Amino acid sequence: MQTEIEAKWIVSDLDIIRNKLSELKANLDQPERLIRRKPFDFPDNRLEKVGGWVRVRDEGDKITLAYKQLNDRSLHGTKEVSVEVSDFNNTCQILEAVGLEAKSYQETKRETWHYKNCEITLDTWPWIPSVVEIEVESEEAVQQAAAELGFTWAEALHGSIENVYQKYYKVTESEVGHWKEITFIPVPSWLEPKRRLG
Repeated sequence: MQTEIEAKWIVSDLDIIRNKLSELKANLDQPERLIRRKPFDFPDNRLEKVGGWVRVRDEGDKITLAYKQLNDRSLHGTKEVSVEVSDFNNTCQILEAVGLEAKSYQETKRETWHYKNCEITLDTWPWIPSVVEIEVESEEAVQQAAAELGFTWAEALHGSIENVYQKYYKVTESEVGHWKEITFIPVPSWLEPKRRLG
């Protein structure tokens, strides 16, 4: 499995980041589009118990099947192996046929840029501010790109999106991972009372 070297930052205005990327002469590879994904595990959550999950993701221009494992929330803490597949629904059906269960259906909006050797994604998830993620093959390159975009390294987040939800809601990683649907609707009535104030 490959180590994902990536970090993310919470942002309040993606247009500021878009303008900065344009100033840096970064290339816009994919304009903002809807992404849909389903994370899977066995009924006994054996993958979750070791920090893992299987994911099917439709990125608009390609569909991927991945196994991800979050060993810790450090820059080098996430491992992934991924392949392209041709059909989102059929891939989900194959996983269900071998005994895995979809734990959630998730929608996001994603815009993809390239700058030097970095893939920079502007991600919008329901109910939280947007995030900018920088992924590249070395820690130094992530730090350099982050500095050029005006991000402070001390504010970087690592790992999956659950830690961003935890900043805005009184929830656990496991709770977020088991929400049946994360879609672009108003904040659900069951989640609103968990919102962190201030």
